[in-house]
Amino acid sequence: MKALLLAALAAVLCVERAHTLVCFSCSDASSNWGCLKPVTCGENENYCVTTYVGVGLGGKSGQSISKGCSPICPSAGINVGIAAASVYCCDSFLCNISGSSSVKASYTVLALGILVSFFYILRARE
Repeated sequence: MKALLLAALAAVLCVERAHTLVCFSCSDASSNWGCLKPVTCGENENYCVTTYVGVGLGGKSGQSISKGCSPICPSAGINVGIAAASVYCCDSFLCNISGSSSVKASYTVLALGILVSFFYILRARE
């Protein structure tokens, strides 16, 4: 019985990955609805990546979403009030379905940034 278990364990450890990763893919989409196309990743691509960039100033705002496969996991993010950018990665079947990651432009910080800009402009005129 031990020999059979060892043989089974050796077989499992030596078998290559039976399935390939499938991720959602898009490039510079303005909403997540444009990012629902599944693609099969290459042999060395082990991560699904979502890149989100959002900008808001006054009443105008915009965002760009890109998704795809990647051989590395470049998880990062920045939020400076009027702009936010993030890169999120995961490693399971169609795991990058979300249109935005944890970083989003904060309306409070946006308003504060605009208010500070007005004070700076008024002060520069004096």
